[in-house]
Amino acid sequence: MPAEGTPHERLWMAWPTGGYTLGDTGADAEEARLTWAAVANAAAGFEPVSVVIHPRDVDIAPRYLDGAIELHVREIDDAWMRDTGPTFVVDDQAPGRLGAVDWTFNGWGGQEWASWEHDATLAGAIAALAGAELIESTLVNEGGGIHVDGQGTVLATETVQLDLGRNPGLTRAGVEAEFARTLGTMATIWLPRGLTRDSNRFGTRGHVDIVATFAAAGVVLLHDQRDASHPDSVVTDELRSVLAAALDANRVPLELVALPAPAVLRDAEGFVDYSYVNHVLVNGGVIACAFDDARDADAVAILSDAYPGRTVVAVDARPLFARGGGIHCITQQQPAV
Repeated sequence: MPAEGTPHERLWMAWPTGGYTLGDTGADAEEARLTWAAVANAAAGFEPVSVVIHPRDVDIAPRYLDGAIELHVREIDDAWMRDTGPTFVVDDQAPGRLGAVDWTFNGWGGQEWASWEHDATLAGAIAALAGAELIESTLVNEGGGIHVDGQGTVLATETVQLDLGRNPGLTRAGVEAEFARTLGTMATIWLPRGLTRDSNRFGTRGHVDIVATFAAAGVVLLHDQRDASHPDSVVTDELRSVLAAALDANRVPLELVALPAPAVLRDAEGFVDYSYVNHVLVNGGVIACAFDDARDADAVAILSDAYPGRTVVAVDARPLFARGGGIHCITQQQPAV
């Protein structure tokens, strides 16, 4: 699996179509559509974008999306493409050969509020559209549950891949062997958990893409909750300790770059899991989360330094986080081959 910052062929997304993602009211639906469209349209300024839409949205989605965006009509359950779509990989020994890992998807560990009848087969459909060879996996996993450096190292969380609702009885060694087979990784850095709210009823139980990511080989951006009154201050101290002691696949210690959490601590539901880590890289750019927060500008500055030569475009991600995810969660890159 290449690093996210390598050149892309395109970015894949799905369109919000129902349930909690679309919301209960017309205003909720409008908010969701505008936010998904803002991410898609921002990304389309840097690279081709493909969006999968439900048949009932064929007359709706084009009203919001840039005309250059490619649309594919298919039944879907939800709009979190990072998790329901394939994880693309390439063959270093055969240039031009593209693979697509089809993880087993069961609604983030069989969550009672989730449905996945159509999303469980979405990865295979997208692989066919992309002309990729399908690599089937029995590992229950989602794209938001991993981050790679493109040189053999993968970040993962024990509460996701070792979750009893996903892979009961599976060991670290078993997960690492499947990562090696499907992603070509040689070293797995295990984080003990994710952010607090993401571990609640409507969360993923600890996706790594909201807490840590590789800015480059050997360099990790880490969510940094600096307010001791927020429960994530303990979480991120724990993650920092683990990452500081870790070695990558080249047996080199990691350089940690703190990405401060937004200043806001709570919303109507409790402590937030707002995170600037949940951005997506595109060709020549970064589509980043904003929260109308005092630290938005600081985050943009840190991301600009972390990704030299890329333009950072910030999109208000609060409607995404209110629905359980962020910008990285609704996107999936297809690497150029």
